[in-house]
Amino acid sequence: MPAKAGQAPLPPWGNAVAGATGAVLANAIVYPLDIVKTRLQVQIKQKTTDAAPLITDEAHYTSTFDAIQKIMEDEGVLGLYSGIEGSLIGVASTNFAYFYWYSVVRTLYISSQSLPKTPNTATELSLGAAAGAIAQVFTIPVSVVTTRQQTQPKGDKKGLLDTGREVVNSNDGWSGLWRGLKASLVLVVNPAITYGAYQRLREIFFAGKSNLRPWESFFLGAASKALATIATQPLIVAKVGLQSRPPPARQGRPFKSFVEVMAYIIEREGPLALFKGIVPQITKGILVQGLLMMTKERMEVLFVVLFAYVRRIRSEKLQKVAAAAASKAKEVLPIDQARQAMPVLVR
Repeated sequence: MPAKAGQAPLPPWGNAVAGATGAVLANAIVYPLDIVKTRLQVQIKQKTTDAAPLITDEAHYTSTFDAIQKIMEDEGVLGLYSGIEGSLIGVASTNFAYFYWYSVVRTLYISSQSLPKTPNTATELSLGAAAGAIAQVFTIPVSVVTTRQQTQPKGDKKGLLDTGREVVNSNDGWSGLWRGLKASLVLVVNPAITYGAYQRLREIFFAGKSNLRPWESFFLGAASKALATIATQPLIVAKVGLQSRPPPARQGRPFKSFVEVMAYIIEREGPLALFKGIVPQITKGILVQGLLMMTKERMEVLFVVLFAYVRRIRSEKLQKVAAAAASKAKEVLPIDQARQAMPVLVR
């Protein structure tokens, strides 16, 4: 996010660390919702003509609460945290890359203008999309592995590395780690809409306010994420279908594109099935985005204060070194020569 008025701008890595920290904390808190929405999105309703069940596990979930109850009964409380290690690694890397590149491309855009000004909505969306695309290319393998972990049956649970090997040893080979990349690149409009909407909503509700209160940051983050999720839910469902194991009815044949996944879902369940899992998706998105932006705002303020303190300490040390050098020069050189040398020493 852009630097606040009256504050020294953070370097790209400062924005990246702040964003990644907020994202990890937020996702760790609501991780069970991530498991539930993934399980709901990959299950396909069974037809009477199917020879084998089409869902990824024996249990079939009818709602968010039903999924939580059945997962806990079958796998225990820890089942709600299956694959959390890989997920948090993916969250940290994705958000670090996103906020880093968002800060870079936004700064480059503003500096390229003859009269620097705040980008408009269309420009904010474009900058967010560019940053998201760059981030996805480098971080999608973790997302693929995490999705596989979250949809593994109880008796077939594997660790992060073993799941990664399973993906690589499949028919796709190493390219399997980038399954769903096209859908992910299309889905960069989600964070683009989110952060573009965040900027615009901030100008509408809290115009001219340099520092937001925690509840204000939460409100803006939640509202912007809800809008983005509703707009992109069909693509989110298709991406999960691409990255998870194919339904048993396909006899191991993976989907080739997100369009094929969407067509398959519509054929068997109808168009509204493209929005399955939207309740936990929006709930998780709202909580994560609200907590993320609330935490990130605090982290940015902390970094600004920290950088100001470091600069002050550095300046004081340089002044002491210059004063010591000048004092030593006075002892060695005549007064006139010392005066002539003083500017050089200070510089």
